[in-house]
Parts: sequence; structure tokens; C-alpha cells
Amino acid sequence: MNPEARTSVTPVPAIVPREQHVISRKNISKAALRVLYRLHDAGYDAFLVGGAVRDLLLGGHPKDFDVATNATPDEVKKLFRNCRLIGRRFRLAHVVFGPEIIEVATFRGTGEDEASEGERHIVDGLIVRDNVWGSIEEDAVRRDFRVNALYYDISDFSVRDYVGGMQDLNDRVLHLIGDPATRYREDPVRMLRAARLAAKLGFSIDPKASAPFAELGPLLGDAAPARLFDESLKMFLAGNGLKSFRMLEQCGLLKFLFPATARALKRGDEALRSLIEQGLANTDQRIAEGKSVTPAFLFAVLLWGEVRDLAHAWVAKGVDGNEAWARAAAHVVGEQCQRVAIPRRFTITMEEIWSLQPRFEQVQRKRVFRLMAHPRFRAAFDFLLLRAAESPALRELGQWWAHAQQLPQDVLASALPAGAGTSAGAPGAAPRKRRRRKPPGKSGSA
Repeated sequence: MNPEARTSVTPVPAIVPREQHVISRKNISKAALRVLYRLHDAGYDAFLVGGAVRDLLLGGHPKDFDVATNATPDEVKKLFRNCRLIGRRFRLAHVVFGPEIIEVATFRGTGEDEASEGERHIVDGLIVRDNVWGSIEEDAVRRDFRVNALYYDISDFSVRDYVGGMQDLNDRVLHLIGDPATRYREDPVRMLRAARLAAKLGFSIDPKASAPFAELGPLLGDAAPARLFDESLKMFLAGNGLKSFRMLEQCGLLKFLFPATARALKRGDEALRSLIEQGLANTDQRIAEGKSVTPAFLFAVLLWGEVRDLAHAWVAKGVDGNEAWARAAAHVVGEQCQRVAIPRRFTITMEEIWSLQPRFEQVQRKRVFRLMAHPRFRAAFDFLLLRAAESPALRELGQWWAHAQQLPQDVLASALPAGAGTSAGAPGAAPRKRRRRKPPGKSGSA
């Protein structure tokens, strides 16, 4: 590790005894406690570490519990029959308890001690493999933020602080451990993690930690798209989506993660900003209420502005409407998936939500019932309601469709025009009279 990336290691850690912190074992999952106690009983060091300790100290309720130990992955596997080893870049042990997985990591070392075990491979400052084992002191300085380098010791229920994490919790600020530029080059995703944690915790980011964002933000283009997809879900589908979005913009990182979204917003479209922020706020609310959410709707919201503008541009050039929307969706999704690997099962839903939007403007009888029967109708209708800020006409259209869904089918059918040609501007227009066709084989003469 580059010496500039290191921070001073406290030879004797600041130890916060049980009576001076708020962590209680009743707030730690039973599965995590079983892992901690078994490691301890087998003679290994065992600590709860990272975000779980941070959130417990802040009075939160973590969903994930990670364990750090001096046992190697192979030694952990020997202790737990329900264990599997994963990862090449970072070798980890996953101990599986039904739906819950406890991640167990061996203390990472700096690699500067000849006695260090394992291997590390760095290319152009980027860590591509890191399986060097070390001491808990080395492990602490290898972590990203000081608030994530706190250890809960199962042997005496104390909290160990090697880098000043407790002070940062009190000050509500995020300090990166070591030289920020070096640490971001090691792993560019740390920049996104800074924005996400600041949004989630309501913390500020230390100016030294945020200063390299503009220069090093493009390095996110080298991160694995699948990893950026996972990071996007953590930012936008964990109940803090709106705050995370605003923090990404504030930090200047949005353009590196969602370039199409950043371009569309840069054009000054306040209706689009309203749509995105309301969509994220609605998602946060659903998560708070324990309701289901889907990444497809979220990404459809984030990428809508660019899809809409491209589709309208192609329609203006004479391209058929359906073809224009299909081209726009394929172009935007293709570009975005080079940054964030959105799975196909979600991009299909996104494209359907977008393609159904023009169909809301056609309110003939057959088309209305056909649209209502579409499997993506509800998602597309919710999306239409988000678009209400675009124009008064869209607001009225959303109200009309909301009312139509409350009517019995026969009542709705009788109120709708049967022929083609009626636009959304006149949903209640009377049907056109149709000429009666002559019976086949008759000339009409006596």
C-alpha cells in the first residue's frame, strides 16, 4: 500500500467499554451472534464490524451484519458446515442461515510485513485482487471511512476504535482513511459510497474527501457495470433514494453514473426534475411502508427525459411513432448499461412503461380496454401520474384515466367513442356516426 494512503494506527486502541455505548446484543441478529461466539470459542478473534456497528451506535437497526476475524477463510469453513467461500478479488466466507447470510472477512493486511499471508495485485493504482491477511490494526486502516472502522468485541462487548470513528459519529462527518486520491484510485466506487453514506446518515463529507471527485469521477467508468448496478440499488432502493440523488448531484457524480439523466437535467427541464424527485420520494415512502418496489420503475424514471426527447426528435424527422419510441429506448438503455448493468428483465419492463405512454392519449373504446388489460398498465399509469407536471393536459389525462378505472366496464364502454381518430383532448366526445354497410350480394335496387 502507498505510504500516503495510510493513517496513523493507534498502538493501543481507544476502547469504549460496554457501559459507555448503546450496542445491545438483543439488536444483533441471532445468526451473527452464533458466528461470533463459535469463532470466539474456537480460539479466534471475533468482531462485529463496519456498517452494523456504526448503525447500532447511531440507534439504528442494521439489516446486514459483517464479522471480522483472524481466522482465514479456510479455517472459517472448517467451523461451519453451512459456509461457502466466495470471491477472487476479495476472498470471503459466507455463513448461511436460511435467508440470512453472515459475511465473515479475515483481517486484511497492508502487505508491507514479510510475515503477511496471501496475495495482492494492483494495476494502475486499482486493486484487482486483495487477499493479504494481517492484524486488526492493519485491517482498520484498510477500511474506507473512519465510521466504518469500528469493531464490536464479542469477548467483552466493548467497541474498539483505531482511527477516530467515534469522534466522526459525534461530529456527523465522513472522513476517508488515508489519502483520498490514492484510496479512490484503489477503488473508484468509494466515491459513490461517500455520497450514499452521507445521504443515509445525514452526515457531511470532509472537504478533503470530496475534493478529488471532479478529477477522479471518470474512473467510475472503469468499475464493473454489475457492481455499479448493486451500488445503485443501495442508493435508490434503501429508503434514502431522494437524498442520495441530491447528494450525487451536489458531489458532481451523477454524470458519471447516469450520464443521460445528467444531460437531460442540464437542459433545465424543471418538469423532469419534479418527475424524478417525486418518483424517488414515492419509492422511499413505499419502502418505509414495507411495500414492494422494483428497480425497473426507478430506472424508467431516471432515464425518461432522454428517452422522451430522443423519441420526439425522431418523430419530428418523420419516423413512425412506435419505431421512434423503440429506437429511443434501445439507444438510452444501451448507453446506460455500459455504465450500470441493468438486467434484461428490468429493461424490458422499462421499455414497456415508456412505450405505453403515447397510448394513454388514445381513448377509443377498444384501445382503452386493450391498454387496461396490458400487464404493465398499472406501472405505466403510475408513471403517467408522475408526468403531470409536464403540462395541464397531461394532468387532466391522468385524472381521466384514474376516473375510468373506477367505472364498471359497461358504463365506461358506453361513454367511450368506438371509432379511431379521437384524441386525448376530447375523451368524452360523442362517437362518430358510421354508415351502414349493404348486405353482401344486394345492389340496393328494387
